[in-house]
Amino acid sequence: MARKCYITGLGSTFGNNRPHSLKASRRKWKANLQKVRIVDEKGRVKKVYVSTRALRSGLVKRA
Repeated sequence: MARKCYITGLGSTFGNNRPHSLKASRRKWKANLQKVRIVDEKGRVKKVYVSTRALRSGLVKRA
């Protein structure tokens, strides 16, 4: 299962680790996702992964 936000579609971001020697190695930043119960647009209760940014900004109706 892909770890993506159900509301915003936010997922993992990729980039480089950069030490003092500037040798690049790949790394991944994981999205801060929480499993919450929400009420979707049809009124049903679902358990989905939602980013904390979406929770704080009020984009989600919690059940």
